[in-house]
Amino acid sequence: MAKKSKKQQQQGGTPATVALTTAGVDFTVHSYDHDPAHPSYGEEAAEAMGVSPDRVFKTLVADVDGTLTVAVVPVAGQLDLKSLAAAVGGKRATMADPTLAERTTGYVRGGISPLGQRKKLPTVLDASASTHPTICVSAGRRGLEVELSPESLATLTEAVLAPVSRA
Repeated sequence: MAKKSKKQQQQGGTPATVALTTAGVDFTVHSYDHDPAHPSYGEEAAEAMGVSPDRVFKTLVADVDGTLTVAVVPVAGQLDLKSLAAAVGGKRATMADPTLAERTTGYVRGGISPLGQRKKLPTVLDASASTHPTICVSAGRRGLEVELSPESLATLTEAVLAPVSRA
């Protein structure tokens, strides 16, 4: 696992790392060799980094009453669609079409970051994030994660904090 300096991140960065650098946020990049055969992108990241799965968060895109909405939840849990809808004042949520999610965010599945998306979407960060000093989220491609404070992530994404995951 390689850690890169902020200068290296700017030179070969993803939109997520560029957004973090531009905002002046403290973060660490973790890279690992992605195994396409692994059944879970998030669990693979946790294992590769040696980090508890409750500190590694996956970025999911859902459709809440016709509005694409980002949910950031621990890889150890599942997104509760009903809770997500309630968190943004909606009635019904379903998972977004993967192709639409990729096209809208500018990232590929398994590498969708809540940061630096092509189009800014409403974002909900699971409340459990606030129990950790730092969490890890995708840096914008498979095999690349950023570690940052949940407060920084919430601020940059203008996220609502709400309990939107379940075991």
